[in-house]
Amino acid sequence: MGTMVTADKVKADQEQKLQQLLLHISQNSPFYRELFAEHNIDIRSVKTIEDLAAIPTTGKEDLQKRNNDFLCVPVEKIIEYASTSGTLGSPVTIALTDNDLNRLTLNEYNSFICADGKPEDIYQLMLTLDRQFMAGIAYYSGLRKLGAGIIRLGPGVPSLQIETIQRLNPTAIVAVPSFILKLIQFAKDFNIDLNKTSVKKAICIGENIRNTDFSLNILGKKITEAWDIHLYSTYASTEMQTAFTECSEGHGGHLQPELVIAELLDEENNPVPPNTPGELTITTLGVEGMPLLRYKTGDMCMYYPGSCVCGRTSLRLSPIIGRKKQMIKFKGTTLYPPAMFDLLNEMEEVLDYVVEVYSNDIGMDEVLLHLLPVDDTKACDNRIRAYLQARLRVSPHVSYLTAEQMHKMQFPEAVRKAVKFVDKRVSQSTGN
Repeated sequence: MGTMVTADKVKADQEQKLQQLLLHISQNSPFYRELFAEHNIDIRSVKTIEDLAAIPTTGKEDLQKRNNDFLCVPVEKIIEYASTSGTLGSPVTIALTDNDLNRLTLNEYNSFICADGKPEDIYQLMLTLDRQFMAGIAYYSGLRKLGAGIIRLGPGVPSLQIETIQRLNPTAIVAVPSFILKLIQFAKDFNIDLNKTSVKKAICIGENIRNTDFSLNILGKKITEAWDIHLYSTYASTEMQTAFTECSEGHGGHLQPELVIAELLDEENNPVPPNTPGELTITTLGVEGMPLLRYKTGDMCMYYPGSCVCGRTSLRLSPIIGRKKQMIKFKGTTLYPPAMFDLLNEMEEVLDYVVEVYSNDIGMDEVLLHLLPVDDTKACDNRIRAYLQARLRVSPHVSYLTAEQMHKMQFPEAVRKAVKFVDKRVSQSTGN
C-alpha cells in the first residue's frame, strides 16, 4: 500500500497469484476446463499479465447460463450464497468458502482504511444486510476487522436514521447518495441541523457522486452543500468480490492489486489507454469458490495510472460511465443512464424519476421519462420540457406519475435497490 512496494514487486505478486488461479480453475472449474480445451490453451504458457490477452474473455451471459459450472469446490465447502441484484437479466449466485469470506473481509477492511476509517469510528449502515446482498456482509465484516463500531440499521426510513444518529452519535454513514438527499430533506422539513450531528463522512455506494474529471456531480454537490461531510465513493460488484474505494483525495477508486487484476478493454478486447473509456474486465486473485478469469463486468469506465497523493501506486478507476448494455442511441446521440440521472437530479422541478428506453416501430431507441413533478401545473411542465430540450438537444417522451405510482415503479416485488432504469428494447433479448 505504501510507496515502499515497487511496481515490479506488485506485478510479480499478481503473476504468482495468477499462476495459482490458472492451476485451480484448470483442475476444478468445469467452465474454464472446457474453455481451455476448446481454445487449446496451455496454462503453463500464461506467465505474465500481458499473456492474459491470449485467453478469451468470460461474459455475464456465461455466468447466467452456466452458473454452477463456475463452482470450484464441493458444496459442503460453501459457507455463504450471495447473489447479484439481477439488474441485467437473471440474478447470478456467487458461492463463497470460509477463505473467500475472509478475503471479502480483508477487501472491505482495506477499503475502509483507504477511506480514512479508524477503530474509534462508528458507522451507521443504511443498506440491505440480508437478501443475499454481498455488500452488506462485506461492510459489516470489514468494519469488524477494523474494530469500528457498527449500527446495522438497514435501508430507508429517514426518521429512524436521523433519530439513531442523534441517539448513538455515529461518525460515518454508508449509504446510497440519493438516499442521503432524502435524509437531508427530512432534516429540513423537521428543522434538524445535520451539521450539528456527529456524522463527519459518508461512504457512498451504488451511484456516482463525481463526474469523470473527479469534480462532484449534482448529487455530490447537493449533499455537500446541505451537509458538511466528506464523501468517499466506492464501486464493487458481487462477481469480483472486491471493491475500488476512494481515498481522501477523491481521485478515483483504488485497485487492490493483491485481490484482483483489472483490464479495461475496447470492443475488440484490446486494452485501452489511460483516460479512455473501456469495459472493466477483472481476474479474481485468491478466490476459491467461484474464481473468474478475464470476466467482463459490463461496466464502462476509465483508468488512471501513476501514484496518488495518498501514496498508493495502484491504478485508479473513474466513476462508472454506464453499463455497456444500457447504452442508448437516441436520435443520433449516445447516452448512458447515469448521465440522464445526473440531468434529472439537477432539476428542481423533478422530485423523482424512472428512465425507460424502448424500441420504436423502426427498431430505434426511444426514451420515456417517468417523472414525479413538484406540482402539476402547466408552467412546471413547460420548464421541465424546455430544460430537457436544452440539455439533451433532443426531446424524450415524458409521463407524470403520482408519488404512489413512482414508488410502485421503483420497487416492484422483492427488489433490493430502487429501479431507476427500465429497458424494454426488443434487441435486448437478455432481459433487464
